[in-house]
Amino acid sequence: MSTQALLIVHAEVPNEVDRAPFDKWYDRHMPDALRVFGALRAWRTWSRTDPSKHTAFYEFPSLEAANAAIQSPGTEFDATWGLRATRTRDVVEVVQRLPISN
Repeated sequence: MSTQALLIVHAEVPNEVDRAPFDKWYDRHMPDALRVFGALRAWRTWSRTDPSKHTAFYEFPSLEAANAAIQSPGTEFDATWGLRATRTRDVVEVVQRLPISN
């Protein structure tokens, strides 16, 4: 089954002291979100260009599934991080995929 869409969650954690607790929280949050969303898999990153930028990716088999996931209110994030971190969410549709070349 190939990926058709991604839910991308961008978070900005401007205060460096919040980043380790944010990582710890996301370590617990991501497996739950993966299950609740019904995503195929998930991963997350920290920017090496701007250390305050965190991005999580959730992979879905269809655009409809990703659109359903983005409808979740995200109240846990807001309740935990409030003004210490901001986030945006986006759904992107895969329109081209190239094979891995050696």
